[in-house]
Amino acid sequence: MDTETQELMHRPSSSSQNKPPPNLQHRANNSSLFLQPFKWLSMLCAELNPTFVFGVFLVYGLSQGFTGSFFRVVTDYYWKDVQKIQPSDVQMLSGLYYIPWIMKPVWGILTDVFPVFGYRRRPYFVFSGIVGTIACFVVSSVSGLSVPSAVLCFVGLSVSVAMADVTIDACIATNGILKPSLASDMQSLCGYLSGFGALVGYSCSGFLTHSLGPQAALSLMALPSMLLVLLGFVLFEFKNHHASDKEKAFGKVSAAVRGMGRTMKHSAVWKPTLYMFISLALSISTHEGQFYWYTDKTAGPAFSQEFVGMIYAIGATSSMLGVLIYHKLLTNISFRSLLFHSQLLFALSGFLDLLFVLRWNLSLNLPDSLFVILEECCTRIAGRIRWMPMIVLSTKLCPSGIEGTFFSLLMCVDSLGFLGHKIGGGLVLRALGVTREEFGNLWVAVFVRNILRFCVLGFVFLVPDRSPSDVLVPPDLLNPAENVGGGSFEETIQLVKVGGENDV
Repeated sequence: MDTETQELMHRPSSSSQNKPPPNLQHRANNSSLFLQPFKWLSMLCAELNPTFVFGVFLVYGLSQGFTGSFFRVVTDYYWKDVQKIQPSDVQMLSGLYYIPWIMKPVWGILTDVFPVFGYRRRPYFVFSGIVGTIACFVVSSVSGLSVPSAVLCFVGLSVSVAMADVTIDACIATNGILKPSLASDMQSLCGYLSGFGALVGYSCSGFLTHSLGPQAALSLMALPSMLLVLLGFVLFEFKNHHASDKEKAFGKVSAAVRGMGRTMKHSAVWKPTLYMFISLALSISTHEGQFYWYTDKTAGPAFSQEFVGMIYAIGATSSMLGVLIYHKLLTNISFRSLLFHSQLLFALSGFLDLLFVLRWNLSLNLPDSLFVILEECCTRIAGRIRWMPMIVLSTKLCPSGIEGTFFSLLMCVDSLGFLGHKIGGGLVLRALGVTREEFGNLWVAVFVRNILRFCVLGFVFLVPDRSPSDVLVPPDLLNPAENVGGGSFEETIQLVKVGGENDV
């Protein structure tokens, strides 16, 4: 065999020449995996408008995610160490925070049909930001503040977040109808951003509470509220130069109310709405009793403020993992099947709390710090997987023309469920005699809570056995003129474009 023939036989083929080495392929795959979230965001910006994505980031990531998580930890210590009240009382008082969320249909109607100085959106962002800023400064700076005054300030902060949330929810509901294939993506975006904001809030809450004290740390929540004021000034919105016709405005409100009433009469709408309320109200909360026990130096594990913040931060990360699991694996499963199995998982995860309160983890040679992190991760993942399909289902129940107002109504029903789950938990804690110093019956309260979670499974038949890509509302509700009496008054939010030439 001559030398030329041997060279031809041993020369690599063209395909092998073009094929990159295995280590380069691995790097390319890792790079592609790293860039995938950015490509997804780019797709959403292209399909939905980048300013919409930015608005969701500001409201869900900062106003709700960061504020909500920071608020949860700092107010727990505020009630316990500053006001020094019983856990059952805190549990019921915290239910009052949901009142502004119950009023979301009112905020929706105000922003839809009652413009201020010709603007429908901008003034309400400014108003909500001012209310939140004042509430934060009062509760953080006034010493000896009474319990009713403190509750009023915390409700004012909830008003700030709820009013800002209404406008973004209107956009999400509208885009969910215009592009139903992206409904799950939009809810995933909200979940990711709120989870990331919660991660940041929880991570710094314990340290700042320890360094500044619970009352002084509350002043930091004024920052997101002040940014809402800024959002009100940069929001892009055409000014209506015509004088507001009050009779016409009230006519629109009346038409919207009639449209909501007509929609709620359909069994395809009221049945899943009833399920969402029952599932939230029956899943009572014993959080305050457990929090007092966590930090008790005699009966409980005596966790520090920094460690409590870290527990919740890890839980926020797990919540984002739950969003990822839903987004990647569960978006095409029917609502009924997914809600049944997620509720079952949520109920089973609650028994980790029971094991921890009974201190059975020590019998398994699992230290408290490790077990509570395990419990928090499992509960948050299960809770997020349970919550995501309910939000997607809510967007699919909205009729055309009053998407924002009706979505606000559905969120109002959910808030009523959360109010019930807070007050119900407080009543159970009080009935069982769980106080600041007495935790003997805390395990009974947790056990009752877990049994009620299983009871929710008996109501899953109310949920339609349909895919998220299906149209759930009857065809007559998809006509905007039928719902608002002549035309839609929903608007899509945009923010000022960089270098834009539109007058604001």
